[in-house]
Amino acid sequence: MSNPGRLDALNRTGLDAAADPMFDRFAEMVRTVLGVPVALVSLVDRDRQFFPGACGLGDPWAQDRETPLSHSFCQHVVATAAPLVVVDAREDPRVRGNLAIEDLGVVGYAGMPLTDAEGQVLGSLCAIDQSPRQWTERELWALRDLAAACSDSLRLRIANFQTQREFARTRLLLNASQALGGTTTLEEIVVAVRDLVTDALAPAYVGVSLLETGRQVVLASQQFLPSRVAERWLRYSSSERTPSALAASTGSLVLLPSLDAVASETPDALSTFEEMGWQASASVPLPSAGGALGALTLAWATEYELDSSEQAVLVALSGYVTQAVTRASVLDDRRTAAATMQKALLTPLPSHPELTLVARYAPAHHENHVGGDWYDAITLDHGRLALVIGDVVGHSIAAAAQMGQFRTMLRTLIADRRESPSWVLRRLERTAHMLGVGGLSTVLLAYVDPAPDGSYMLTWSNAGHPPPTLVTPDEAAVMLPGTDVLLGVARDRPRRDHYARLPRASSLILHTDGLVEHRRLPVDEGMRLLREFLTARGAEDPEKLADELIENAAAQGQDDVALVLVRTPA
Repeated sequence: MSNPGRLDALNRTGLDAAADPMFDRFAEMVRTVLGVPVALVSLVDRDRQFFPGACGLGDPWAQDRETPLSHSFCQHVVATAAPLVVVDAREDPRVRGNLAIEDLGVVGYAGMPLTDAEGQVLGSLCAIDQSPRQWTERELWALRDLAAACSDSLRLRIANFQTQREFARTRLLLNASQALGGTTTLEEIVVAVRDLVTDALAPAYVGVSLLETGRQVVLASQQFLPSRVAERWLRYSSSERTPSALAASTGSLVLLPSLDAVASETPDALSTFEEMGWQASASVPLPSAGGALGALTLAWATEYELDSSEQAVLVALSGYVTQAVTRASVLDDRRTAAATMQKALLTPLPSHPELTLVARYAPAHHENHVGGDWYDAITLDHGRLALVIGDVVGHSIAAAAQMGQFRTMLRTLIADRRESPSWVLRRLERTAHMLGVGGLSTVLLAYVDPAPDGSYMLTWSNAGHPPPTLVTPDEAAVMLPGTDVLLGVARDRPRRDHYARLPRASSLILHTDGLVEHRRLPVDEGMRLLREFLTARGAEDPEKLADELIENAAAQGQDDVALVLVRTPA
């Protein structure tokens, strides 16, 4: 019953415990030609028989279309690969203990083998009588002829299944380059591989594991496993006997067509196979010049033996996966380096004797983007506070590096002498040109100075940046107008200073464009929504308000966000 090749052929028929019109017709023909009350097309699985064709069967069997092997006469046809003819089952030593006698009323039985193209017996076409029956040679010949025709139909289904599988495998390799070529993270790679192999190989599980320094196997496909199983195999030694570890450490294809093979070759994984209901697996190493990077593993819920073409497909696919993993690793190193550099430049805010300062930075959701957003705050003499918010055009390591250069130059110019924001920005543009620092950037530089009446005066100059927003007690939030061209567009262009009073208990918000960019809305609409939000919530605790602004931006936008919030004393 458990021969892997036979079970695989049975699976390739695509039939199960459900009515199939063609095989119901075969059962009806048997019932009519032989004049029996019940006829079945019975296919015998590992621990059950099921009836894609049935006629005259009583409930509940007619609805269930399957029985356990304890009720199967047809299993004897499969086991012997020969017809089974029973006159009176109650007296026949081969079947007299079978539960089908009492539960299904089987007394007289004649069953002929149903075979695939290799001669493997998949089940039987059987005639059943509820009384003892002497089967005539003519009846048995007729049943044998109908079984031959029924076998031809099974073979045709298997051939069609095989043709569809071959087409799916070809399509898999044709699609692999494009599907994996667009991935940039391990998570995307695992999802792409699972989607690629589902039609062609129909596995119950697709996993990718990587071999790290120190011979540790790290699971990259934990999202496709129950948490208790994923935690068990998240990281383990390559010396453990699992399919993935064996393939990665030996660099060889590991084929386990049955649980017996799993128990023999990879015993450390046997309990997981039993827990997950897997019966077979195949693991292929991810090849590289320095040895395998890891392994691609597929598992099936039934015994499954890969043929040579399927093995070739997996080996070819592993090459595409290796390229994708290598590329993702390089991109991740670049992102990590750039993000580390970017965050290192965003120094902690200084303390101020009266003003409350809060800042936030949230990177873009795009894994391959590193932005040039930055903020800064510097305390100066006589209670003056300098605020900077800027955004270098682009999302790359180069943008992050230019951001660092602009930031350093601007800090130096601010500390060098006391002059208006517009003149500082002009000197910044001139200095960048002289030092060969290219690129375009938006920058807003503002000074906050204490006034004699207890309020504060805001002086700012804006080089193409989103306007600052002022929230005063009991009034609607307003955006402070006035902007000039970006830095880097043209040298020695005039730049203007702007002025506003900051009353007590008011809030000033400086931010980059990521705070007001939405996936489906224009920027002007994003600014209107920001004004409405700040009008309603602007008096909240500054830390809480900054967190809510960042959360809203993360939910709606796809760009970096930097913001600085200043609250004057009440």
